[in-house]
Parts: sequence; C-alpha cells; structure tokens
Amino acid sequence: MDFLPDPFPLLSAFLQWLAVIAVIFSSVLLITFTSNLVSNGAAGAALYGQSLGQSLVEIFSTSVSRCYALAKLTFTEAIRRKALFVFVVFAVLFMFAGWFLSDPDQSAKYAKDAVKIHVTFILNVLTWLTMIVMLLLACIGIPEDIRLRSIHTVVTKPARRFEIVLSRILGYVGVGTVLLGIMSATSLVWIYRQVPVSARSELTARQPIWGQLSFLDRMGNETTAGINVGDIWDYRSYIEGATKSRAIWRFENVTPAMLTTMTDEDGKTYEALRLESRIEAFRSHKGNMDRTTRFQYIILNPERNLEVTAATLEIGDEFSGRTDGIRRTLIAETKDNESKTVDLINDLVAKDGSLTIAVACTDPGQYLGMARSDLFIRLPDAPFAVTFFKAILGIWLFMVLTVTLGVTASTFVKGPFAIMTIFTFLTVSITGREFIRKLLSDEWKGGGAFESAYRIPTYMNDTTDLPSNPGTQLIKWVDWIMNGFLWLIQQILPNVSYFNMTGYVANGFDVDNWNTLLPAVLVTIGYFIPCVLIGYYCLRSRELEAK
Repeated sequence: MDFLPDPFPLLSAFLQWLAVIAVIFSSVLLITFTSNLVSNGAAGAALYGQSLGQSLVEIFSTSVSRCYALAKLTFTEAIRRKALFVFVVFAVLFMFAGWFLSDPDQSAKYAKDAVKIHVTFILNVLTWLTMIVMLLLACIGIPEDIRLRSIHTVVTKPARRFEIVLSRILGYVGVGTVLLGIMSATSLVWIYRQVPVSARSELTARQPIWGQLSFLDRMGNETTAGINVGDIWDYRSYIEGATKSRAIWRFENVTPAMLTTMTDEDGKTYEALRLESRIEAFRSHKGNMDRTTRFQYIILNPERNLEVTAATLEIGDEFSGRTDGIRRTLIAETKDNESKTVDLINDLVAKDGSLTIAVACTDPGQYLGMARSDLFIRLPDAPFAVTFFKAILGIWLFMVLTVTLGVTASTFVKGPFAIMTIFTFLTVSITGREFIRKLLSDEWKGGGAFESAYRIPTYMNDTTDLPSNPGTQLIKWVDWIMNGFLWLIQQILPNVSYFNMTGYVANGFDVDNWNTLLPAVLVTIGYFIPCVLIGYYCLRSRELEAK
C-alpha cells in the first residue's frame, strides 16, 4: 500500500455530488411527471403538484420523538431476530485464530510481519461480520413487516413513511454500533495479548509529514525523474552514485515543534528532526560484500547558498526502512574550508518555512531508488489505539452505508432481492470502479467497446488512428454515448476504498484525517441523504398490502 494518500478535492467533490444529484432527481421528476400526464391527462399535472407538495410537508415536519420511538422498536426487533448471535461466530474465530496466526519464530526480524498479520485479520473479520449481519437485517426488515402486516400498526398512527424509513436506518445503525463497539474493544485487547512480546513495539501510529520530490541528473541539472534501471514497475526512480545526481525533498511549514528528543550511542540526548526512509539499492557490482551501499543526507538552503552534509549512512534492511535523526546543531564547511556551526531551524529553514533535504549516493557504480513516500518527517507517534479506532470508525461508516442502501432497496423489492441487489452493488463498487475509470481515461488505448470490436477483426493496432469515414465516425459517436453512461455509473458507485484503513494500521501509520477519514464521512453522508429520500418515495408509492 502507498501511504501517501491523494489530496481530497473537497470543493470539486461537493460540486460534482450536487451535479449528479441534480441529474438523477431531475430525471426522476421528469419521468414521473410525464407518466402522470399520460395516465391522467391534464389533471395529472395538478395531482402531481399536490402529491409533491404533500411529500415536502411530510419531510419537513418530521417528529424527533416518533423517529426515536420507531428506531427503538427497530432496535428491539433486531435483537429478537438473534442479531447478537454474531458474537458466537466472533468468539469461535478468536478462540482458534491464534493457532494459525502465531509464528514460532518470535525474533524481532519478523516483528512487523506479526503485527501486520494480526491487525489485518482482526479488521477484515470485523468488516465482513458487521457488513453481512447488517445487510441481512436492513434488507429483510420492511419486507417482513409488509408480509406480516405489522407495518399497518405504524402507518395507521400519525407516523409518516419518511419517518419509518429514517427510523429503520437509525435503529439498525444502533444495533450495528453496539455489535461493532463490543467486538472492536475485545479485538484491541486480543491484539495486545496475541502479538509476540518482541513485536509489541511495532504497535504504534507513525504521523508522517510528506514532502514534494524532485531530481537532479548526474550533471546536477533539474529533471522530472531519475534513472530507470530496467524495472518494469516504475514506482521508484534511481540516482547514480558518486555523481551530482540527487533526490530532493521539499517539506513545507517546518517548525521547532517538529523536533524531537533522541538519544545517541553514548546515552546523551539531543534535539533532532526525525526522518524515516525506505531507500532501495540497485547494485551494478557487488564489490566488498561486507559493506553496504552508503548515502548522505544533505540540507540545502538556496536563499543563503548553504549546503550542509547532515549525515553519511549505510543502507541496512532496505525493505523495512530506517529511522535517523538530523541534529538541530550542524557543522557546515565554508568556501574557505573553515567550519561553522549552523542551526537547522534558524539557518537552514527558508523564509517561507520550507526545508530542503537532498539524498545522494556516495558509492560509484551503485544506484539508489526512491519515491515520494520513501522519505518523510516522522512526528511523535500517536498511541496505537487511536489509529485502530480510526479504522473502526471507517468500518462503522461502511456499515452505515450498507444499512442505508439495504433499507432503501427493501422499500421497492422483497428481502432476498434487496440483499442480492445491494451485495452486487457493493461488489461492483469494490472491483469495478477502477476498471471503469481506466476505460474512461487514456490509460488503455484502442477506444471504446465498439471501436475495439472494429479493431479486432481488422487486425488494427490499438495505437493506429481509425480511418476517417462515416462508419468510424458513427462508432466514435456511439462509444461517446456509452462512455457518458459509464461516467454516470462511476459517479453512482461509491468509492469504498476510503473506508478501508487496514493498510495504515497494519503497517504502523496513523490514519490520515483529511484525505482518508473525511472522505469516508462525506461519502456516507452523500449517499445517506438521497437514499432516505428515494426510500421514502418508493415506500409512499407502493401498495403495503402486497406480499
């Protein structure tokens, strides 16, 4: 997993949500209005306006006390339907999971793997158990009430159908909150007890500060990327050793508060900026097998023309990363070969608050590979429980989304069909959203479905332009229409990747609040509002006597 989340464009996402909602509801209003005109003639317009006005009055006169009473009733019914039996499955999994997750090798070398395995298992179990139980409850509630005619007891009272849909969602969310709360608290205790003693130091939550990455080539000129050493996966770019080639990170808003107290080999404490790196070495020759590849941290201040070598280090276990401290007090060499003391914050941080750190390889014939997320400033770690319960909040939000979709589907189809509908909807969201994105982007050559169907029998390469004639223009036009439909489908499908925060917790990182947690909250709210309205109008327009 890449722990460098993409920036979340809050304003553009909100405007896009408004556009999609406007298109959907405008289409629904147009279709229903046309249907009324066809079936009732000119009087249909008046009836439609009257019905729409009544529905708006019902929505805006929702009673909190009635919603609370109905939600409480929903909670009680869910308990009577043996929803708490999920604890039995949960307890069985916990009793026997230790047999398969425990590693006889308790050495510190595999400490991170032990934490990753246990945390991933727990969060996946909580996600699937909660989703399955709540999907079943949410999808069978209203259809069962209609089948047993128990809903008539509520409908004949002053309770409105909007309140019924809203209360169903709130009641099932309450049940899921109780289930998830008990299981998550038990899971945290189980993790602390099951993780080997040698690995408990890895139960932490790193708080990274990411920088912007740029490169210099072997002559010292700026370039957009480093050297490609022949790896198919071009995630990392490489710099050449013993040249002017550099990988340069620029960190914004560096303050003294980012400094931490560290201890050297002699047991003395000092102020330092803590850096964590995952630099990958590519060796063009083995050389001395007893010596690893060396690299340097170089602090740059272009405004004052300062360049200070902060440390010369060796690549250790490049796959597990390393943590180093850049002392606040450093020694700089002047042009007259004299030494002077510089302060990391006062002398090397630019006026705009930015700090520039370059990484250079000192060994000739060797290469160092780096991506933007391979070096970051590591702030004081947060408690593991904090990031763990952030991941639990993500599961809870996914549960709210599942319940909302399930209750909405149950207002217009029967229970089994509602379960299949929502399960398919979520499955496509998980597996198909990225596929649709690639179809709509330029990542895959060859055009749309009809253009590809034309290229295959004609043995035309996907990079060759189509011949210009009316037939190919028609193909492109049809593909454009289909791409518009796929775009609308992509906007309707939720981006469920925001809810999956397992990678952060399992690898010891704090969950990003702005770019991961906030989008999960907004996606849930974005589906809750239209789904409640859709469920209300579906329940209002259906015959409650139908079985």
